[in-house]
Amino acid sequence: MSETTNSLSDLETVVADAPAATQAPTPLREQQLDAQGRAYATGRRKDAVARVWLKPGTGKIIVNGRDQTVYFARPSLRLVINQVFDITERRDQYDVMATVKGGGLSGQAGAVKHGISQALTRYEPALRSAVKAVGFLTRDSRVVERKKYGKAKARRSFQFSKR
Repeated sequence: MSETTNSLSDLETVVADAPAATQAPTPLREQQLDAQGRAYATGRRKDAVARVWLKPGTGKIIVNGRDQTVYFARPSLRLVINQVFDITERRDQYDVMATVKGGGLSGQAGAVKHGISQALTRYEPALRSAVKAVGFLTRDSRVVERKKYGKAKARRSFQFSKR
């Protein structure tokens, strides 16, 4: 009986010494920055691939050398890109420079969003759980199905004629 009380008292002293270490939550990942202090990530959606650089700034988003309002003329596409900053409450705090290739405008907007999400979690690892919970870190793997031989399209058959 005395051995268990001694081990309990030893445990209590260890726990009493530990609060300083347990109170400061450290992120599981480290900040990943390049030589210019930017976070880099690649985003993909459909056939589009976006290379994204993120740095602290005034909220300017440049896509392929043009402002986002010029490149993505539709407001819905700009909304898609800015969703990440709205979720994390970081609007107008970061400048984004992105280059996008392939696909159409919708796929490119999704690729830029995916790249911004990845880059933001590399710049601020503490935001990873919030961005991941919404599903922005997951690459949407849906792509156009290829056309098969003997078919009019990917799955559609030619019209059947009985005679």
